Amino acid sequence: MKKIWNSWLQEAVFIYCFIYTAVTIVNSIAYLMQGIREDPSGNWHELTRAMITFIGVLAYILAKKLPVKNVFLRSGIVYAITLPFVFCMVWMWQFIEPLAESAYRDIFFNYTGLFLIVSSIAMFGQKVRGKGQV
Repeated sequence: MKKIWNSWLQEAVFIYCFIYTAVTIVNSIAYLMQGIREDPSGNWHELTRAMITFIGVLAYILAKKLPVKNVFLRSGIVYAITLPFVFCMVWMWQFIEPLAESAYRDIFFNYTGLFLIVSSIAMFGQKVRGKGQV
């Protein structure tokens, strides 16, 4: 277990805690600046944020640790693994409140768009770092 902790789990836990905390603080500050003293969405909002953060960190760790050299193939694999988690999150949300008719379509386009943007930035950064090392 210590080998797993030192190889990738420690980094994943740190990133998860950092992102979740930072987003929660920013959200709280935004509410306070609007004069709202309590989160109107309550605990469900916190759980949703936790699940979204988990999916994001999972995608990052998979993209970083998958032993696939081809960056396009690796991105496709990460996308194929994480998209079902996103759909599962939407499916579970229906037990909290009614979903819009277009909920699955909307999350598909939003997640795919964000995934493509982040992947493009990561690939560009990797290319720039690669040229700098030559």
